[in-house]
Amino acid sequence: MNDVPDRQAGTGGPEAGLAVAAELVADFGSRRRSPVERIQHILHDNPTLVPVIVLLLSLAAFGIIAGERFFSPFNLSLILQQVSIIGMLAAAQSLIILTAGIDLSVAAIMVLMSVIMGNLAVNMGVPTPIAIVAGFAGGAAAGLLNGILVTRVKLPPFITTLGTWNVFFALNLWLSGAQSIRSQDIDAHAPLLKFFGEAARIGGAKITFGVILMVLIFLVLWYMLNHTAWGRHVYAVGDDPEAAELSGIRTGRVLISVYALAGLVCAIAGWAAIGRVGSISPQSFYEGNLQSITAVVIGGISLFGGRGSILGALFGALIVGVFQSGLRIAGVDVLWQVFAIGWLIIIAVAIDQWIRRVSA
Repeated sequence: MNDVPDRQAGTGGPEAGLAVAAELVADFGSRRRSPVERIQHILHDNPTLVPVIVLLLSLAAFGIIAGERFFSPFNLSLILQQVSIIGMLAAAQSLIILTAGIDLSVAAIMVLMSVIMGNLAVNMGVPTPIAIVAGFAGGAAAGLLNGILVTRVKLPPFITTLGTWNVFFALNLWLSGAQSIRSQDIDAHAPLLKFFGEAARIGGAKITFGVILMVLIFLVLWYMLNHTAWGRHVYAVGDDPEAAELSGIRTGRVLISVYALAGLVCAIAGWAAIGRVGSISPQSFYEGNLQSITAVVIGGISLFGGRGSILGALFGALIVGVFQSGLRIAGVDVLWQVFAIGWLIIIAVAIDQWIRRVSA
């Protein structure tokens, strides 16, 4: 008697059925992926690869187009200085977008906190360290307000932060009287406010303390997101809030903490912005909200939440800086620089959609 099940005749009992199923699974698993599918899987598992590749290609391309001027230490350090403030805002924006939200008020919080620091230290004679701490507390409180409106009042993040953007901008104008605090007044009463505008010279490069601060912020947030329970909860909430809730994660508390931390980062950026600009204007960095979102999107962080590395936002900000610098040195009109950045955003979103469709 033959103990081997007859697959063709459909005999052999349940053992034969299990054997056939195992063979089918093995056949499916052994199916070789096409080169495009392999690339798709690699990018899905390593989303930061896309902005890194784009950054390297951009550096190579503009090195050829713009020549030696582009790779001069002065120009490369200038790019870092130009993206430092937007990079910090992008770090704050990344925290929100990882939870599938968006924050249109990051730049307004930053400027409001710089105005508060300036008014306290320069106009009211408050000791500068106390003024800075007050600005940090105000930034965290502004972010906390956004978080409470999103979690407790159940307002959509887009509408919530659009509203608070107007509130914070109006407060900027009211507290400052629509007047800037001049660089000379800051130097005379609170020079510590311009600390992050100081620089260390290395050869022909000029690395400001603001650039170093930006890098440190990204590294600290990267560690928090990748090596703490809080960070895992942030990704879980962004990926599937209902599943995160069922698994025991206090999604409301996580969201509130994310918005509060983002507000604190914006306040730190406000201190750095004073050093970068040299003065305090209530209408500075007006486009900072959109520029921060641009850096995040180009950096490969999904607008749908739960996927991407915060370091990608740093690379995204650098890509924008490289494009603007390279096109400027090449003599391209500002209009077409904006045109190029617009296409970068569209391509980045298209790549993100393609990567999200990866098959198991």
